[in-house]
Amino acid sequence: MSAPPSFVHDVPASRVVFALGAIEQVGAEASRLGGARVMLIAGGPEAALAASIESQLGDRIVTRFTDVTMHVPVEIAQAAVQQAQAHEVDLLLSLGGGSSTGTAKAVALQTGLPMLAVPTTYAGSEMTSIWGLTENQRKTTGRDPRVLPRTVVYDPVLTVGLPADLSAASGMNAMAHLVEALYAPGISPISFLQAKEGIRALAASLPRVMAAPEDLDARSEALYGAWLAGWALGTTGMGVHHKICHVLGGAYNLPHAPMHSAVLPFATAYNEQAAPAAMAAVVEALQQAGQPAASAASGLFDLQRRIGAPTCLADVGFDPASIEEAAALVVAGAPVNPRAVDADGIHTLLSDAVAGGRPQ
Repeated sequence: MSAPPSFVHDVPASRVVFALGAIEQVGAEASRLGGARVMLIAGGPEAALAASIESQLGDRIVTRFTDVTMHVPVEIAQAAVQQAQAHEVDLLLSLGGGSSTGTAKAVALQTGLPMLAVPTTYAGSEMTSIWGLTENQRKTTGRDPRVLPRTVVYDPVLTVGLPADLSAASGMNAMAHLVEALYAPGISPISFLQAKEGIRALAASLPRVMAAPEDLDARSEALYGAWLAGWALGTTGMGVHHKICHVLGGAYNLPHAPMHSAVLPFATAYNEQAAPAAMAAVVEALQQAGQPAASAASGLFDLQRRIGAPTCLADVGFDPASIEEAAALVVAGAPVNPRAVDADGIHTLLSDAVAGGRPQ
């Protein structure tokens, strides 16, 4: 990066505990936050992990919310709010992926209750003040300091149970945060370096995770990269990639991480000529990780193919007949992006993502 331009570097405060076996510290971290009446928010897949947390907190967990749903429908969020209020909760404890975190954020947004997050995927939303709710097939997002978790406990051991296909998709979801951060309007010299390091860490670790899912060194580096990705997402802002994914997730209920993976190389190709410094950083980070890359978009696509991550929107449930409607919704959202966002360009981007071929 050349001499720093003018910038604002505004990093919200959040305590991070990162260690193998860190789940055993959740009880102590809840105590630090004064949690005497805790609501545990975790879906069915996290049942065994939830039992470990329940054994630490005992009767301090006064209620548990399990109806965790992708993209956080408004009616689910309201049910969680009512449950928290009925039990006079003083701390929200989320366990799981982005859906669990998002549900807890929806409660925090309305109640102002503090949050403690224990992620089990590479979603990254636990490091941001971004919330999202879906109503009438439209996803609305915003930023509010009330939804930023006070503490995040990262334990790479918790990601070992993440199936290989979800590990790959979730890792590329995190990669999307990092790539877009590099050309976001809120980028600073520090966050530029952070995003580049996150790309290197994920590109180096995800192939190892796929080859040996129980390799804790690989899982640790992947979760480290995902932490950097969440931090980048929370501090810099995003562009056309995330706007497309918010539209597709809300309107067509596509699976979150696979959708992000499928869109990423094509959104990157869309911006390739308009953000040369960002794209050069992506290429350099991929190469540092041992991943050949002639361009940012093709390098990301080749990494996806190497780890078996989704590269085709049609394969994750998007109907090509909806391209025109989706393009109109994206343009109407007016995302801030280095290249102008117009209907023809987004139509082409979505068509390429549906075809799933190597981006040019």
